Amino acid sequence: MFSNLIRVNKWAIAILIWGLLTRLVIANFLPPGFDETYYYNYTLYPNLSYFDHPPLVSLVTGFGVWLTGEVSQLTIRLGSVILYTGTLVFVYLTSAKLFSIKTATLTLAIATSIPFFQVGFGTLILPDSPLMFFWAASLYVATYEFFKDSEIYMPSSKLAIVGALVGLAFLGKYHGLLLGLGFIGFCLFSSNQRKALVSIWSLLGLGLFLLVISPVVIWNYQNNWVSFLFQSTRAIPAVGYRLDNLLVTFLAGIGYLFPTFGLAIWWTNFKALGQIITGSKYRIFNLKLTSEQQKQLLILAVSLPVFVGFTFMGGYRQILPSWHMPGFFGATLILGHQAAIAQERNPKLVRNWLWGSGVAVMIILGLALSHVVGGIVQKGGNAAILGGFWAAKDDPSTQLIDVNQIRQAFLNSPVLKAELAKSKYIFSNNFFVSGQVGMAIAPITDAPITCFDADLRGFAFWESDAKWLGQDGLYITFELFEEPMSKYDGYFESITKLADIPIVRGGEVVQIFNVYRTSKLLRVYPRPYGI
Repeated sequence: MFSNLIRVNKWAIAILIWGLLTRLVIANFLPPGFDETYYYNYTLYPNLSYFDHPPLVSLVTGFGVWLTGEVSQLTIRLGSVILYTGTLVFVYLTSAKLFSIKTATLTLAIATSIPFFQVGFGTLILPDSPLMFFWAASLYVATYEFFKDSEIYMPSSKLAIVGALVGLAFLGKYHGLLLGLGFIGFCLFSSNQRKALVSIWSLLGLGLFLLVISPVVIWNYQNNWVSFLFQSTRAIPAVGYRLDNLLVTFLAGIGYLFPTFGLAIWWTNFKALGQIITGSKYRIFNLKLTSEQQKQLLILAVSLPVFVGFTFMGGYRQILPSWHMPGFFGATLILGHQAAIAQERNPKLVRNWLWGSGVAVMIILGLALSHVVGGIVQKGGNAAILGGFWAAKDDPSTQLIDVNQIRQAFLNSPVLKAELAKSKYIFSNNFFVSGQVGMAIAPITDAPITCFDADLRGFAFWESDAKWLGQDGLYITFELFEEPMSKYDGYFESITKLADIPIVRGGEVVQIFNVYRTSKLLRVYPRPYGI
C-alpha cells in the first residue's frame, strides 16, 4: 500500500516543506482564536468526550504542550501543523493511486495553497485537524480496497481498516459519520463494488467503527446525550429559507477557498457528476462506469454531499466555514485530475493559474498576519503603513488576544499575583473569554477556571460550583463582552474592581480585560446542563 512513498518527486517534497514552514510561521505569530483557547481548556480536563466535540481535539491540542512543557500559541498548534503534513501525504498518495504522479503533484499543490486548508485544517487548533487526517487516511485505504489490479472486485480486510479509520475521523468531529455514509453511497451506486455492502469484512468494519466511537457514546450516555442533542439541533432551521443567505454562503465558501480555486472546484466536480450521470443514461442504481468514472464517483460520494449539503443549509441558518470545507477538501482530488488533463493541452495556462493563485494567497496571508500581529493598517499604530486607516475599535482582528500579555500582567503586578494566589476559582461571563483567561493563567496557578453564564459549554461539566460556596474568587472579563454587574446580583457578598489589563498592539491599547475580586459565593449560578 505504501509503495508510492518511494515515488514522491522533488516537487512534492518541496511543496510539503513549503507548506510546513508556512504553517509554522503562522502558528508561531498568530494570536490564538476564541475556539483555540477554549479547546486548550479541554486538555486540563481529560475525558472520554466533550460537550462540543469528540475527544481528539484535546489530544492534538495537548501534544505540543506536553512535549515542551510550555503553553503558547505555537505549542497548542504543533499537533495540528504536523497532522496536516500527514494529511497532505495521504492526499498525494491517493491521487497517485487513482490517477498519476503528475496529477498527485498538482493536487498536493492545490491542497497546500488553498488558504482555509492551510490555516483552518493545518494551523489552527480545530476538531477538523484530526478529522481531516483520518478522512484522508481512510480515503487512501479505500482506493486500494476498491481499485485493485483485478477487474473483478472482491472485498478484503481493508474494509475493516476503513471502518476503524472512519471511527477515528468521527472521534475528531461528527462529520466522520458523513464520510462513512459517503463510502456506503459509493458502494450502493457502483455496481462493481456493491458486494462490499454484504461482506463479512464490512460487518467487521462496522464493529470496529462502533468500538472506536464508543468513548463518545459512553460519555453522551452518562450525560443525557447532551452533545448529540446540541449538535443535531444546529441543523434545524431557525428562520425561513432565504436565497440571499444561500448566495452569501456560496460566495463566502469561494472566498475562503480563494476564488480561482473555489470556482474551479464547483465547476470540475459538477462536470464530473454530469458526465457520470449522462454517460450512464440516467440509470442511477445501475451505473455503467469506466474505471476513471468509478474513481471519480468515489471522490464525489464522500465530498459532494458535504459541501453541497452545508452550502444549502446556509439558506436557513448561518453556518461556520469549517462545516462544508471537508467536502471541498476531498473535491480537490477531482480538481487536480482535471488540472492535469488541462495541462496536457495548455501547460502555460495551468502553470500561470496555479503559480498566480499560490503567490496571491501567500501575499494575502502575509499581509493579514502582519496586520493581526503588528497592526499595519491600524490608525495610530507605530507599525501602521501611511498612518493606518482602520480604527482599533472597529477592527475584529483585535479580538485575537495575545494571552501572554494577560499572563505577564499577573506576574508583574504584586496585587494581581497575590489575589490570584488566594482565589479558589476564576470565572468569566462568556465561555470564549473563560477560554482565553484559562490559557493565560494555566502556567501560573492551579485554580480552576469556569464560566457563569447561560451558555457555558464544556465548563458546565468540568467543575461544580457548589464546592466554592462561601469562597472568594476572581472575575475576569473582556471589555468587549462586559455585561452589567446586575447579572451577578445576589450571588456574591461583594464585587470589587482590582485592575485593568490593557492589550497592546502596535504600541496602542486595542482591548482591555477587567479584573474583579468576588467575595464569598452565596449561591450556585444556575446551569441549563452539566454537573
